[in-house]
Amino acid sequence: MHALVLAGVGLWCFATALAGGLVGLVLGNIRLPAFLFVASHPAAAAGANIGVSGVAAATASVTHVRAGRIDRRLVAWMLPSSVAGAVAGGAASSHVPADALRIVIGGSLLVFGLDLLRPRRSRAVRPRSEPDIRAAVIAGGAIGLLGGLIGLILGALRMPALLRWVGEEPLRAIGTNLVVGIAVGAAGLLGHLPGGIDWTLFGIGAAASIPGALLGSRLTGRLSEAALLRAVGAILLVAGTAAILQGAV
Repeated sequence: MHALVLAGVGLWCFATALAGGLVGLVLGNIRLPAFLFVASHPAAAAGANIGVSGVAAATASVTHVRAGRIDRRLVAWMLPSSVAGAVAGGAASSHVPADALRIVIGGSLLVFGLDLLRPRRSRAVRPRSEPDIRAAVIAGGAIGLLGGLIGLILGALRMPALLRWVGEEPLRAIGTNLVVGIAVGAAGLLGHLPGGIDWTLFGIGAAASIPGALLGSRLTGRLSEAALLRAVGAILLVAGTAAILQGAV
């Protein structure tokens, strides 16, 4: 691959990781088109993308864990179902039309994003006194299954689920989402090993994502809750549009 092309991919991964680290997402569906453009095979690109997503999530989560922006009990319940769902989705991926799923997921992200951007609804986002563990387990399994089917971690779908259904506060939802994403990314990477991974893209993407994720995660605490929710909503709109375009084109 041409050095300038790889440099462009690296810059895109840095920018994606910075935005993702800020709002607790890894944005693999935004990174994936660049990988597909330069990879030798779509499956190899998907494997590299999932691996980079796991690295970005792990990097960003360090800052959030140190800052106390994580619900350990919630992680303990949500992580196993998410990984199980991802494994099941990966096993069934050849039997389900991935493009149709991308369009459905993209539409869901648009709905969540618009909901968070509505001022009166944004003010209504209030954490429960205790997060709904049952909702976390169900959402983790369902989102993990969808992610396994199309080869994405889908933190962009898990984040609004944590806010709306589980009732987690925004700052703690960010760290919790990223920690769960580490395990889902690791499971996805292992699942793609038999089909091959573009290790060049993985190396470049991971190297560029680490500083971006660190910088983004350190900026999180500087935003007010309202500004953070608006940032999440705006990025969900971008992620949703990207998913729909990937499924439609």
